[in-house]
Amino acid sequence: MSDVSCYRISTLLGREEALLLSSALDELYWPPPDAVGVFAAEGERWRLDAYFPEKPDETAFRQFIAHQGLGDADLSIAFVPDTDWVALAQARLHPVRAGKFLIHGSHDRGTVARNRWTIEIDAARAFGTAHHESTRGCIEMLDVLGKRERFANILDIGTGTGILAILAARQWRARVIATDIDSVATHTARANARANGVGDFIATVTAAGLGHQEIRRRAPYDMVTANILARPLSALAPELSRAVNRAGFVILSGIIHNQAARVAAAYRAAGFTRHREIVIEDWVTLAMRRTILG
Repeated sequence: MSDVSCYRISTLLGREEALLLSSALDELYWPPPDAVGVFAAEGERWRLDAYFPEKPDETAFRQFIAHQGLGDADLSIAFVPDTDWVALAQARLHPVRAGKFLIHGSHDRGTVARNRWTIEIDAARAFGTAHHESTRGCIEMLDVLGKRERFANILDIGTGTGILAILAARQWRARVIATDIDSVATHTARANARANGVGDFIATVTAAGLGHQEIRRRAPYDMVTANILARPLSALAPELSRAVNRAGFVILSGIIHNQAARVAAAYRAAGFTRHREIVIEDWVTLAMRRTILG
C-alpha cells in the first residue's frame, strides 16, 4: 500500500479521562479515527492522539468530547506527512493470548499454530482486536465461563469486528446474534465470522439497543456480552433483565475501574448478582448472573 498523509488531533487530559475518550472514539465517534494512542505527558496529564484520514471537524469533535462529560478540552490539529499507517499499525499489533484463545492479524498468519482456539482479526474500522484491555477482559471471561457453563443462544451488543461473537460460537457452537449501531461494524463482523469458519452460527444486525425485531424474536438469551461504555451499559440494565434467561449471564466491559461499582449497582437493581470480575490495568470486566426468581 502506498504511503498516505493524515491529520492528528491531540488533547491533554487526566489519565482516566484520556482512557475513557480513547474507548469512546474507537466505539462511538463517526467517522472513526484510523488510530488512537494515549501517552504519559507532563505532571499528571496524559496526551491523547487520534489520527484521521481527512481533517476532522473541530466543532464536532468538541461537541463529542462535551457529550462524554469531559468539558472544554484544549485541542490541537496537525497535518502528518505521508506514512504507511496501515502497515505501521499492523506491525505493532502482535498476537494476543487471552485464556486459551489466541488472536492474531493476517500479517502473522504464517507464524501461529492454527487450531480451534486461534482466530484471525485484522485492525479495521470496527472496535475489537484483543489489544484493548476491555476486549481482552471479555475474552478471558469467556474462557473462564467456558470451563463450567454451556450456552446455546447468545447476544453480542456492540460487536465491532465480531471478535466476541466468533469466540463464543467457537467455544459453545452456539447461535449468536451480533449487533452494532454501525453498519460498517456489522459488515466487518459478518466477513470475519465467515473467514473464521463460524458464519453459519452468527447473524448480524445493525441496531441500537434491544428494540430490533430480530433481537426480540430470538430472546431470551442464555448470555449477553456488551463491550461498550459504562453509561449505556447502566441504561441497558432493565432491558437486559427482560432479555436474559433466569440464571442467565451478562458480560459487561468498557468500564474504567472507578465506574464499576455504579454499573454493578444498576444491574443489581435489575435483578442480577455479581459472579466474577476481571481487572486488566484500569479496565474492569464484570460477569453478572440474573437472580433466579420463583
